[in-house]
Amino acid sequence: MKYKLISFFLLLFVLNSCQNNNEKRLAENKKAAEKKELIFSNINKGWVFYDTPINTTSEASVASWTELRLFLAELAQKPKKTIGAFQKKSSEISKKAMALSNNVPYNFSKPQIKSRISVLITKVRLLDLFIHLDNIPDKKVVLLIAEINKELVSLQRQMDKIVEKSKIPVEEGESDLLKMMDTTRAIPNVPIDKNLPRVE
Repeated sequence: MKYKLISFFLLLFVLNSCQNNNEKRLAENKKAAEKKELIFSNINKGWVFYDTPINTTSEASVASWTELRLFLAELAQKPKKTIGAFQKKSSEISKKAMALSNNVPYNFSKPQIKSRISVLITKVRLLDLFIHLDNIPDKKVVLLIAEINKELVSLQRQMDKIVEKSKIPVEEGESDLLKMMDTTRAIPNVPIDKNLPRVE
């Protein structure tokens, strides 16, 4: 009888503790769902990219530079339904950003442009990384979107500067002067001994 009573109380205790775990689990699931909804709402509000060229130079380069056109088109399409849609979109944006450095037009193949593209790629890859974390830092994602927009503007302004510089006409004799300033090609000041072997 004593064992039956102890086993009865033990069974009652186990059933009661399981019920508390279910209630806790349901409360935690509800809290996690609310947190995910808040994260989705914050990212959805902050997901605003500058997907249109800011000047005429950028418009012209978008027409001729396929990778930039595809990248801006990818930025223009905003996901709508879930965090998963934002994750897929960030992966696609990351792929398009990586393609930017592969085929830079000749007139923009300069260190200033390449460095800005590298920084843009880094920011986009960070966005992709943060949005794929289990615990998504929504404030960091929104901050990265603003930084990506800043880098896009910087890239387009640098493209505009390069085009404006190329429009400045070269004065007569300026190219010869630049060649003379290049010390590797300059005429040496000391007489050359014809008996010494020359390396060219």
